[in-house]
Amino acid sequence: MLLGILLEPDGENRVAIVPNSVKKLIKSGFNVIFEKGAGINANYSDAEYSASGAKLGSRTEVLASDILITINMLENDELRHGLVLACIADPFRHPEKVNSSLDNKITLFSMDMIPRRLSRAQSMDVNSSQDNLSGYKAVLLGAAHVSRGIPMMTTSAGTIRPAKIVIMGSGVAGLQAIATAKRLGAVVYASDVRKSAAEQIESVGGRFIEVDGMDDFEDESGYAKPLTPEFIQKVNDKVCDVASDADIIITTARIFGRPAPITIPESAISKFKSGAVVVDMNADVGGNCEITQAGKIITTDNGVVVVGTSNLPGTLANTASMLYSNNLTNFITSIFKDGEIIISEEDDILVGAPEESEFHIPGMGGVLICQNGNMHSKQSRLGGIL
Repeated sequence: MLLGILLEPDGENRVAIVPNSVKKLIKSGFNVIFEKGAGINANYSDAEYSASGAKLGSRTEVLASDILITINMLENDELRHGLVLACIADPFRHPEKVNSSLDNKITLFSMDMIPRRLSRAQSMDVNSSQDNLSGYKAVLLGAAHVSRGIPMMTTSAGTIRPAKIVIMGSGVAGLQAIATAKRLGAVVYASDVRKSAAEQIESVGGRFIEVDGMDDFEDESGYAKPLTPEFIQKVNDKVCDVASDADIIITTARIFGRPAPITIPESAISKFKSGAVVVDMNADVGGNCEITQAGKIITTDNGVVVVGTSNLPGTLANTASMLYSNNLTNFITSIFKDGEIIISEEDDILVGAPEESEFHIPGMGGVLICQNGNMHSKQSRLGGIL
């Protein structure tokens, strides 16, 4: 079976499979073909791919592969009838791409749909591997744009107090941001709508911001639930009050398949101190800060810098590609037997946990979205959107 590696679209520096993974794929029985320059933006040369056993081909030749592993979903004109495609399809935000896959009888594996609570899924969980890097990079961006030092420093000219950093949200990205900010020497405050997150926040060096009436707002898949407008306002008010004298504020709130919730309204920005830096980690899906501009860094009239850098993992393309490649190699080799892709209805990664399992999520399957022109029967939530 021929497996293809494409050069990703403009603006995406990552590559889906790195040379080290090519060796593992070939050992598992795949033939591998790559497009010229596929890994160059992530510092993986064509020579490295060739040395690992992959064959160089044109984009047309790579698109003709039996299976493609990519980061971004292909454009409609590149979807070949009967193709097997593993990528981050983000199907709830891009249902039209699912419809195109159905029309072309694509076997589509959307890796952002992985049932992340399953222990076997952890080595394949692209959400966690990429979010972890995003949280780390967000802190570095904040530190790069703030006009003061981060750690406490005692000098002959005087003592510099440590910077105050507020992290809004403590999922995978938030916890990494807290840990990174703490390592830089900041005093770190963090919030979350899941009360159970307090212990995790404190374990990596943060101070938990608790809001009266807070409960464990977490759904069956481990993501934060959508909240009532009233409670969102209450959280915003409390956390923004704590952040009013902060040097760096990082927002991480992301709701699966929905636009990012506003956690910093424009009215709060006007009360932040001059020189404060807001790093919005969800600029690509609407932004948590009301005035965020995706892909831009802006400064408000009162001197607050708002960083709307999109695709944070792509700014660490070498490492992000390596982790994504490991995730996808673990996944694809797990369903590749005797020269063919085996799709088993017993595989929880593919179709989700069975109803009797504590990990079962009604209306949600696994990474298998569709096959042979049919939506998988467990993807009823997505089917409803289509």
